[in-house]
Amino acid sequence: MSKIKIFALGGLNENGKNMYVVNVDDNIFVFDAGLKYPTANMLGVDYIIPKFDYLIENKKKIKGIFLTHAHDGNIGAMPDIMKELPDVPVYATKFTMTVLKMELEKYNIEATNLKEIRPHSKLDIANFSIFPITVTHSIPETVAFVLYTNDGAIVYATDFVFDSTMLGAYKTDIGKLAYVGKQGVLCLLAESSYAYREGHTSPKHRISKEVWDLLNQTDDRVIISIFPEHVYRIQEIFDSVARTKRKIVLMGRKLQRLVNYAKEFNYLHYDENMIGDLSNINDKDVVILTADDKEKSFASLEKIISRYDKYITLKEGDTVFIAEPIYPGNEKKVAKIMDDLSRLDVDVVTLPFKNHVLHHPSSEDLMQMINLMNPKYYFPIKGEYRYQYMNAAVAEQAGLDKDKVLLKLNGDVVNFINGKLVDKPEHINADEILIDGNSSDDIGNLVLKDRELLSKNGIVIVSATIDRKTKKIIADPQILTRGFIYVKDNLDIVEKTEAISKEVIEECIKGKKVDFTGIKVKIRERLSTYFNEETGSVPMIITVILEI
Repeated sequence: MSKIKIFALGGLNENGKNMYVVNVDDNIFVFDAGLKYPTANMLGVDYIIPKFDYLIENKKKIKGIFLTHAHDGNIGAMPDIMKELPDVPVYATKFTMTVLKMELEKYNIEATNLKEIRPHSKLDIANFSIFPITVTHSIPETVAFVLYTNDGAIVYATDFVFDSTMLGAYKTDIGKLAYVGKQGVLCLLAESSYAYREGHTSPKHRISKEVWDLLNQTDDRVIISIFPEHVYRIQEIFDSVARTKRKIVLMGRKLQRLVNYAKEFNYLHYDENMIGDLSNINDKDVVILTADDKEKSFASLEKIISRYDKYITLKEGDTVFIAEPIYPGNEKKVAKIMDDLSRLDVDVVTLPFKNHVLHHPSSEDLMQMINLMNPKYYFPIKGEYRYQYMNAAVAEQAGLDKDKVLLKLNGDVVNFINGKLVDKPEHINADEILIDGNSSDDIGNLVLKDRELLSKNGIVIVSATIDRKTKKIIADPQILTRGFIYVKDNLDIVEKTEAISKEVIEECIKGKKVDFTGIKVKIRERLSTYFNEETGSVPMIITVILEI
């Protein structure tokens, strides 16, 4: 009797942090291991990864981690995971593996179990067959994975579009997808991010026209901001620049390395004579390509605008082209950048979110994939829940019964026994880990709340010294404040704060035993009430009671 469990440790009801687990008779297959980036209120958090305790607890059952492509949302958690699971084999295509090694290098992780795979070459692992099929995305050698089981194939297809003009390492192999569909698909997992958009994504994922139009509209310097992993978008920029006499300068070590790798592996094509260097940075007609990860989106632009960049100084006549769509979550940042650039008499061009999308399936792309696969069950993945819901509606339009469409949240387990869905409520812990810096330690929500409080209301530190034996105050309470009030204009508040603190201490040291922890708690409680009544806000309050 075959037992199959499918669930997400990340990726459902959210953007990024993709990690999906398929458990077949106690053999575990993991597909992707991504991160997501924090919202503006998550102060000090660099990125967020899935909590993978389930994998640590069942590490002996894991047959491999299979990576579809080299974007952060799909491989960004790998350095953290490999610290904990160094012996688990990792499978990826050549370009994906190259980018992964670059990321591991940043964290000084020596990988010993990386296994490079070729698209369309079957993998035989633990009596199972896994088949990677190329699909069209913005980065070379993106694949969908087909896991064959006795009850039919499980197909994991995320980040794809159908575009017949995309060739080579960017081509969707429709023939092989159709072949898999004819063999029988138990469950298809497909992304939801753009399920709400009608029609096919193509050609809305292209920017060649916008780049070419811009280069023809100005004879002056152009600065283009992109995400470095979108290799196909870089190709479009190179192709447009090649039609001019302009030089292009690449800024940023990661961008330069990715371009070099892509050129070396024949995924990126350009005449090396068109590539300039820092000596060309101030040429009147140069094109400067600057790139940031989503982790630090537009950080390079902000650095240039603030005049902290030691190479680029913006000047009148420059044009800045933000060559990534304005997506939900970065509107405010882009708006501020546009304002700042306007103040510098610099023109700015953007790709409106309404008219341009990235290489992700719209409703017709999803419909086409469903028709090719003809799955018994359909699992909308990757995206906020409302988009999962819209993806489910697409599946129903394609002819699937509503009870065959699986709308789930992270940790919800889908159970199949002998190829049939079993109504068996089951949940796996699928919390997330907040990463601050290069540590895998979860900083937790309490730390975030403290940081938010500090950023909004500042901090007040109360210090005093007490003689433990005599139970007398040796040094009266002193107040230090930052970011809460301007002391010189609020001496009355400072004096009252000191008085309240002393009053609390005197009350607490009258008993037989002095509860120093209790003193700190009561000071915080009294001062919180006072500050709220007096100022309308409550800062972070830290009490330091020295005992001698």
